[in-house]
Amino acid sequence: MTIMPQKWENPMLKTSLLIAVATMSFAAASEAKIACRDGYQRVRGQDLATPYCQDKLVAQVARQYGSRVSDNAILYNPSAKAEACRFVGHDNRLTTACAGENDRGRRY
Repeated sequence: MTIMPQKWENPMLKTSLLIAVATMSFAAASEAKIACRDGYQRVRGQDLATPYCQDKLVAQVARQYGSRVSDNAILYNPSAKAEACRFVGHDNRLTTACAGENDRGRRY
């Protein structure tokens, strides 16, 4: 014979608890998005230059110069990134992000 409080046998209470847990898990999942700031991702209190954030910076700077490029185009299309780097690669904010694109074909 198990001793179980009567309130846990209520189906409405079980449903309410299930909805509350599901809502909290979805809220936590939405906060797990990568946050970029000036081409850097915050990891354990340190700024880290990740390729994802660097590509988003290339798209942001290209849009500031008047290009109509999306973040996804830069992230998933290397040709679009190369074109954007040729267009705005002279900007000092993109020295790291466009380093591989702007050094091709130059002789020092």
